[in-house]
Amino acid sequence: MAKRDYYEVLGINRDAAEADIKRAYRKLAMKWHPDRNPDNPKAEEHFKEANEAYEVLSDAQKRGAYDQYGHAGVNPQAGMGAAGAAGGFGDIFNDIFGDIFGGGRGGRSNVFRGADLRYNLEITLEQAAHGFETRIRIPTMASCDTCRGSGAKAGTQPQTCPTCRGAGQVRVSQGPFSIAQTCPRCHGSGKIIPSPCASCGGSGRVKHQKTLSVKIPAGVDEGDRVRLTGEGEPGVNGGPAGDLYVQTHIKAHPVFQRDHDDLHCEMPISISTAALGGEIEIPTLDGSARIKVPTETQSGKTFRLRGKGIKGVRSHEPGDLFCHVVVETPVNLTARQKELMHEFETLSRQDMARHNPRSKSWFDKVKEFFEG
Repeated sequence: MAKRDYYEVLGINRDAAEADIKRAYRKLAMKWHPDRNPDNPKAEEHFKEANEAYEVLSDAQKRGAYDQYGHAGVNPQAGMGAAGAAGGFGDIFNDIFGDIFGGGRGGRSNVFRGADLRYNLEITLEQAAHGFETRIRIPTMASCDTCRGSGAKAGTQPQTCPTCRGAGQVRVSQGPFSIAQTCPRCHGSGKIIPSPCASCGGSGRVKHQKTLSVKIPAGVDEGDRVRLTGEGEPGVNGGPAGDLYVQTHIKAHPVFQRDHDDLHCEMPISISTAALGGEIEIPTLDGSARIKVPTETQSGKTFRLRGKGIKGVRSHEPGDLFCHVVVETPVNLTARQKELMHEFETLSRQDMARHNPRSKSWFDKVKEFFEG
């Protein structure tokens, strides 16, 4: 079967730049890689074809000869010889896909950063507003004291893995290319432990509880995090430790509800205070404050106390406190109180438009509705 044009194989124009050639090859190699197509016998043929086209067009000299003379201008066995293919195409593939399939010259580093940890800390609204310092205990993994982190039984030492010879990787040849994979025996560490430590089972790490001091800054909100650098899981093979993130969760408050830097609360007042006015005392996070209630205050009216909210971590000024008036209907009345309430109701109905304008307006609208 006649070979297809290399430009056609990669799906590029004849004036394609070097970056376009590499991009097209990468796309095809990902598509037809045999590991991704175990049930497709033609995948390897397409993969070899793309390799051959890229091996020629990525080389300026070979590309020039191909452009002038076609397939006859390049070695007809280009990339197809057994020895040449294993070296040439394997190197090409690893140069481009080493970061994806674990290949690349020189192998992969076996040093890994430790995992980050999260600790949920429940705090009060007052603690969130003013900040505080506390101590927490967290479970973590620590270096084994018995084997000093080696994982080996006392009097023994870890040995170099005979399968990968300490590289942590093995190369697997598949036709004209080879791929670096994590060593199945040492799992990438490059070492094996013939006699594991009894305390840690050969891992070199044991479960441990540690106590840490945490400073929660003033103004934190629900879900904010405080990072403790290097207090997460320890790294592997000398890698750096991860971080610990202390995430704050604010308990429900009996009086206030928080909305970013602002606070809200309901302020119940009696009917007489709402009608006649007066002065009431309300709590704030910084002590008590007094509010003057004007006469004829209606339920739902809001009073705003500037600067009595919370100064957030990233805020320049504190928020405000909003007090929402709720006129409370009296309960458990005495006989005398009921008598006075009836008398008050009778007097109010004699001039409803003056004393209860909203009720008068509502009843008028209802009357109009039923009358047509």
